[in-house]
Amino acid sequence: MAFEAPTAEQLALYLGLPEIDGARADLLIRQAVALCETVVKPLPEQATAVVLSVAGRAYVNPQQVSYETIGPMSVQRPQGSGGLYLTKSDKAALKSLAGRGGAFTVDPTPATADPSPTWPPDPEYGPPLEWEPGWGWT
Repeated sequence: MAFEAPTAEQLALYLGLPEIDGARADLLIRQAVALCETVVKPLPEQATAVVLSVAGRAYVNPQQVSYETIGPMSVQRPQGSGGLYLTKSDKAALKSLAGRGGAFTVDPTPATADPSPTWPPDPEYGPPLEWEPGWGWT
């Protein structure tokens, strides 16, 4: 089954909001899908959770405010604030859902390799050798 982008209603349910701005939610979901596709394309069916997480983060906190004091008003924003972004765990989840990013083995042996042993050498092959004291095999 192919990936289906979540709806604005699903985003509202995910965020626990009774009402949601449908046009804004649809825009954020489309942008979250496009952002997730920069990591894995096509998106796996289970990527809905990551898309909802990315879109929900941007819907609830569009300016990425990380610190806020009410009186006498103080706000802290990270550099490059605003917009959608993928965390390291979002990227790892997408790769894992797509079946990538795990441990693997690479066999460097060529397919044409001969499995016969090369040691010890075949005594029938090559010139006969004789042991000569003081000189070794000649």
